[in-house]
This record gives sequence, structure tokens and C-alpha cells, in this order.
Amino acid sequence: MATNTYKPPKQPSKLDKRRQRVNFFRFVESSLSLGGVFEQGLPIRYIPHILFLTFIGIIYIGNIHYAEKNIRKVNRLKREVDDLRADYTTIKAEYMLQSKQSEVANKVAKQGLVESSVPPYKVVQEKKDEE
Repeated sequence: MATNTYKPPKQPSKLDKRRQRVNFFRFVESSLSLGGVFEQGLPIRYIPHILFLTFIGIIYIGNIHYAEKNIRKVNRLKREVDDLRADYTTIKAEYMLQSKQSEVANKVAKQGLVESSVPPYKVVQEKKDEE
């Protein structure tokens, strides 16, 4: 059997250096160096801060859900208003057509009423002199 010998470490290639440089977590680990803080577990003095940040995060998530629900509701109401506006326009056009003089004359002709061929005239009452 061969004996164990020490091998010198390989020189990292350019690709390995690039990967090491790009890695976000290595950057955070090297810049914060929190290893000494958490050696004996999570310090109790950080718990209120963590709870506060958790509470703020829950409020933030809830606010996002509420805003999205309101956006969906507004979009639904806009579609409903557009449908109602289209219905209004259709009904108004039908009403305008049915209220034309020729349409009214055709409808009342079925009941025996006819359109007058004599134009209307104004009745004027003469004033009497009061003496």
C-alpha cells in the first residue's frame, strides 16, 4: 500500500474565480461575518426585532392581497358599467325610434285613430272693454 502524501491545492481556474465572484451568498457571508454572534444560538435581545419585522411582513402581505382584491373588484365594476352603458344606448335608440311621429301614427292606426291633416290653430279671445 502506498503512503499518504500531501498534495498542494490546485490553482483555481478563471471559471471558478468568476463563479466565486458572482455568488451572492458568499458576498453576504464575507461582508457581514455574523458567525461570532450566533455561536451560542440566537441571542434573546434580537427576538423583539425579529417579531417586529415578522409583523411588518405580515401586514405588508395582507396589504398586497387587499389591494389586489380591490383592483379585481374595480375591473369587474368597470366591465359591468360598460355593459350597462351599452344597454342604455340600445334602449335609448329604440325609444327614439319608437317615439318618432310616423311610428306613433302607425301604432295608433290599429286602434282607429288617424293623424289630423288640418294644422293646429290658435284660439284668441278678445278682451272686452270694461267701462
